[in-house]
Amino acid sequence: MPKPTSRRFPRLLIASCAFLFVSGYFVVRFPDVEGAEYASYGFNLLIALPAFIALVRQFGAARGAAALVAVSVFGYLIEGFGVATGYPYGEFYYGDPLGPTILGLVPYLLPLSYVPLVIGAMAVVSGTGSALRRIVLGGLLLVVIDGVLDPGAVSLGFWIWPDGGPYYGVPLSNYAGWLVSGLIASAIMVGIGGRRLTEEPLRPGLVDSLLVSMFLWLGVCVFSGLVFPAVLAAALIVLVVRRRLQLAGTASTVRTTTEPVEAAPRS
Repeated sequence: MPKPTSRRFPRLLIASCAFLFVSGYFVVRFPDVEGAEYASYGFNLLIALPAFIALVRQFGAARGAAALVAVSVFGYLIEGFGVATGYPYGEFYYGDPLGPTILGLVPYLLPLSYVPLVIGAMAVVSGTGSALRRIVLGGLLLVVIDGVLDPGAVSLGFWIWPDGGPYYGVPLSNYAGWLVSGLIASAIMVGIGGRRLTEEPLRPGLVDSLLVSMFLWLGVCVFSGLVFPAVLAAALIVLVVRRRLQLAGTASTVRTTTEPVEAAPRS
């Protein structure tokens, strides 16, 4: 018998997606709530936890921790370099809503928002194919994801492009930079994960943080009137939902086939 839908797409996950979509309204309409920049730490941590936990279970404690640390450090370094020099994204800086920054460059909470995107992108494209194929597809998917994030973030003042750009105020150089950083982050994840990304069933929870994050940004784009980014977010949600259902179905099949079979009673 097929597994119930609730097992393949938990009710808590559905409720979280709905809650975060609605939260997009309040983020847009009430951006100046006192203490919001500090509350965002807890908010981002809750969004990131499903992916972090699933990654540690997928890779094992040591490899999982190493992957989280490595991608986090990489994120700090390339974003800090980008703010300081304008490369590879173009000239930009982070706004006050994201709270305190390291050396005036990068918000402390960066890994909570960036690393789950890398984990989710890798889970969407992994399972089969060569390492190079998964790295390239992971990098490209992260560029598409940023096609939702950047317009929404700019509208909220999370980061600022002084010279603007043709895509909702974002320069095209940003997406070239995201391709570079996405390829490197994907390579780090693939290199540390190794066979655990191809020879073991992927945990559905690997995509959960990406999914709920997309619902939040869908809400931000809808309530900010950002039409194309909202359509792009909806398309990504469909992709991630389909992938999660696929991963959950595979996991259910594996559990079923590995369960011990009871011997039939003698007549």
